[in-house]
Amino acid sequence: MNPAKLYFCLLFIFIVSALQAQDDEKLVYNSIGVTSVPAQAPVSLELVARYQHRVVNTKHPQDKYDRDINSPKSVNYLPEKKKFYVQSLEGLETVVYSIETFEKLKVIRHTFNATNQHLFKDGEHTVFDYQYRYRKSDFNIFSGKPVESCFSHNGKYLWVTYYRRSYDANAESPSALAIIDTNTDEIVRVMPTGILPKMIAASPDSRYVAVTHWGDNTLGIIDTQGDDPMQFKYVNHAIVDKRLSVKFEPGVKVDRDSNCGYCLRGTVFTPDSKYLLVGRMGGDGGIAVFDLEDSFKYLGVTYSPYYNIRHLIITGDDLIISSNSLGQVQKTNWKEFIENRVVNAGKNTRDNTAWESSYVGGGARTIVASSTGKYIFACVNNQSKIVVVESQTMKRVAEIPADSFPVGMEITDDDQYLIVTAQGKAKQGGGHSVMVYKITQN
Repeated sequence: MNPAKLYFCLLFIFIVSALQAQDDEKLVYNSIGVTSVPAQAPVSLELVARYQHRVVNTKHPQDKYDRDINSPKSVNYLPEKKKFYVQSLEGLETVVYSIETFEKLKVIRHTFNATNQHLFKDGEHTVFDYQYRYRKSDFNIFSGKPVESCFSHNGKYLWVTYYRRSYDANAESPSALAIIDTNTDEIVRVMPTGILPKMIAASPDSRYVAVTHWGDNTLGIIDTQGDDPMQFKYVNHAIVDKRLSVKFEPGVKVDRDSNCGYCLRGTVFTPDSKYLLVGRMGGDGGIAVFDLEDSFKYLGVTYSPYYNIRHLIITGDDLIISSNSLGQVQKTNWKEFIENRVVNAGKNTRDNTAWESSYVGGGARTIVASSTGKYIFACVNNQSKIVVVESQTMKRVAEIPADSFPVGMEITDDDQYLIVTAQGKAKQGGGHSVMVYKITQN
């Protein structure tokens, strides 16, 4: 896309976002028992439990005050063990809960000192050619800010990325990730990453884990063959178009939510573990594709009708994505998507006719699908609600309020519960909440 077109695209997104903000972003705080509308919808939701760090004395026994919920970001459910993991970003913790009793099971702290340096293989503190912007006597003495997570090896390991190390104010130096053994809920290894990792995804065959660097248009690909975390190793440094140079003025605070190049975000492997798809939340949008069977070859970008791609999932035959600023959920056939990208390798393309979309509201963040793929659930951050879309028709069928402002979400494998995190926003409040909704298909 030429500079003029890119300018007008970004200007359009800014104007739409500004107009939406006039009616959006009102603070919402719900009560246990709130239900979705309309009442006669084919699927309904009810808020049945919550963990929050806002109100000490609550009116309902399942509305639990929990100091460990501090700016919760993402959540993952492990069906084999009936528990879910919440990444408490500012709490520097992963909090584990039972889906059966709603009780807290454990708190995993992401703080590293002289007593746990054995978690760093051979003292490793960087990867590829990443350099630290300042000197330290020990780079592995820090606290990590957990942001996103995924399971590998059939749920045996939980991988957690750190937005940044605690001493790296502008997220311009190597960060890290933790590997947690879900049998013990203990960290068994800490690996370095590139700059500002956010999304992380494991291939269905547990051969690779992809760490998406929000900070510089790159990804780190880890070979996860075998069962010993200490043997996992980086095998590729994948680049989307051009690696971004990261060097800020000393002492100047930088907004890394916008100073991030293509701001790589949503990441998913195809079900056959042959291709890796990465959403570009910044720039002119689109989805970048890598061919894992051809030495991680970069195949270029395919554009959807809407920009600002935040999250990607694949369910059944559908590739489903959320467009944050424009509030759209979009879908296309993932096999046809890959076929067209392979045919046009090295050439960025667009085919708006291949996509169907549904407007859910400004700030469409995390999306999940029911086990059959019949329903898509979307976190609508700006309007503090969850919207349900019927995937076949791409029509909105239900919605329910969420505590301000929802960002992360997970659905249980039996479609019984939807778990949602609300992170809040600086100077606006909200957040510090994890909600559990009961799902009923009518």
